[in-house]
Amino acid sequence: MQTGKQEFKRGWQIIFASSIGIGLGLSPVPFYTIGMFAPELAAEFGWGFGDIMIGITVMTLTVLLSSPLVGGLADRFGVRPVILASIVLFSLGFGTFALGNGSLLLFYFSWGLIAAVGAGTLPITWTRGVNLWFEKKKGLALGLALIGTGVFGSLIKPLTAFLIAELGWRGAYVVIAALPLVIALPIAYFFFYESPDHKQKTEVATDVKEETGMTMAQVFRDRRFWTICIAIIPISFALGGPVPNMENLLLSKGFDKAAVAGIVPMIGISVLVGRTLGGWLIDHFWAPGIAFILLSLPALACWMLTADELTTLTALFAIFLIGFASGVEYDLLAFLIARYFGMKSYSTIYGFIYATFALGAGVGPMVFGIIYDKTQSYNSILLFSLVILLVGAAMLLTLGKYREFGKDDPAHTEESLGFAPAEQAQ
Repeated sequence: MQTGKQEFKRGWQIIFASSIGIGLGLSPVPFYTIGMFAPELAAEFGWGFGDIMIGITVMTLTVLLSSPLVGGLADRFGVRPVILASIVLFSLGFGTFALGNGSLLLFYFSWGLIAAVGAGTLPITWTRGVNLWFEKKKGLALGLALIGTGVFGSLIKPLTAFLIAELGWRGAYVVIAALPLVIALPIAYFFFYESPDHKQKTEVATDVKEETGMTMAQVFRDRRFWTICIAIIPISFALGGPVPNMENLLLSKGFDKAAVAGIVPMIGISVLVGRTLGGWLIDHFWAPGIAFILLSLPALACWMLTADELTTLTALFAIFLIGFASGVEYDLLAFLIARYFGMKSYSTIYGFIYATFALGAGVGPMVFGIIYDKTQSYNSILLFSLVILLVGAAMLLTLGKYREFGKDDPAHTEESLGFAPAEQAQ
């Protein structure tokens, strides 16, 4: 077993490629830009914010189907070809937003398209590679690999605002669509390999637990799998709902556009902090316990954002708490899957769990938008999010001890995985 330093020396390029690829992929790009495009589209076509945010729901429903399929393809054929093809198709699909003509049907079609062809750019694929390259510092490596969502989340909002001002919303869509093709694709091609063996290095395969873990039949019979799936829905709803609506939320609290433009980048910055600090913490402490603490903090943020008079400092702190917890989510899921289910069916498992994550994150923005259209306030949905966030975080505390996987390890047997009457090792 290599030391953490040796792992990073050997696998830094995997983290680098994953960070860029995830940061310019389906997960952050549509999610972080929709809040900037929404006012332009509403002014251009007369759409309501609820109508626009339904696009995220369409993307979510498509991801519910596409992510398990992509996970299965990655487990069967390897993640690298899936990633490279998906980057190209996602870039082309995102460009179709520039063809908008006022038809909501066409707008929703574009959301469904990018979800179908871009699912291979989700953490489902990239984190499999990271998990296979790292063992000692798995959590920190995952956090750094997923850091791209925070970096690009903090940059892409002001970039989108600049592009809209200079090129109009259609031109902005075209430029953003080109970024994955121009930046992420060549980096993935030259730097990303699924495992040390796939790069034909001299390291022996015993350092990489690639073939150990649970089968999908075992996973579907395991209560931990269903606990994570159920818990992640309210968590992703409560954290995902406010982010695309944040610009309008702040405007509704009396902030002007200039102030909002200065405040919302805190989302990306806090995601960045959550990725790195969260990754380090789950390497050193029990991950479900860390998750409960860090995912409970945004409940305070939801309460703070309901204040009638919201100061800039309060808004920044609340946004930081939401972004910080959002930063923990992805690397937490990747870590939990590897520790509780192993790597045998990793991408397929992640695909199913990500589908439930996407359900909450996709429905949340739409519900937030609809509630605002009806009440001209986000307060009621923020208080609802406060409650369900605490419930979801508490459910993770029931996961128990990590499992150990290996051919000669008793945890690899049906009995010790929990399918016999006596559930011994967890």
